[in-house]
Amino acid sequence: MYELVAFYLFSALTIGLFSITVMSKNVLYAMTSLASAMVLISGFFFLLGAEFLGVVQLIVYVGAVIALYSFAMMFFDATRDIKEKNTNNGLVFLLGGLSALVLVLMFSAPIFSENIQALYPMNEGVGNAQDVGMVLFTKYLVPFEVAALMLLVAMIAGIILAGKKMDQSLTEDMDADDEIMIVKDEK
Repeated sequence: MYELVAFYLFSALTIGLFSITVMSKNVLYAMTSLASAMVLISGFFFLLGAEFLGVVQLIVYVGAVIALYSFAMMFFDATRDIKEKNTNNGLVFLLGGLSALVLVLMFSAPIFSENIQALYPMNEGVGNAQDVGMVLFTKYLVPFEVAALMLLVAMIAGIILAGKKMDQSLTEDMDADDEIMIVKDEK
């Protein structure tokens, strides 16, 4: 009973927060509601008994949104009003209809979920994280290693690209400080 109440409460709050994210004119409001909705999505995983995925959702996605939030606070002027105008009523009607269809499918999914069976059944006496590890390191070992290799290459490329611009230190070079002062004086 409590799980059903929590599911519908999380659903309503998540839909509300994502709609605030989409419709908000203020970047900081949109980012705040996006981070809150991502936390609520992790609540769905906890309700389903998938604690590992819930924690991954919190660490990866909420962490990424919070990092994006900090960049938004630094780079955007939050006090500026953005004026948006949509004159295409057909597009609004189409998107509204698709949103309504998604809501109907989402709320009807628990009715039909009894017919859905897992591809990999749960092993007795083994927790959720161990099940994920078994599937990840048996059937999906090669894609997992390829993804790890791609992330390693991207990290090395980022370090190399950042290092090319750091051939000379600007903090130790007094000529650079003098040039900055000259430019400020000219303005």
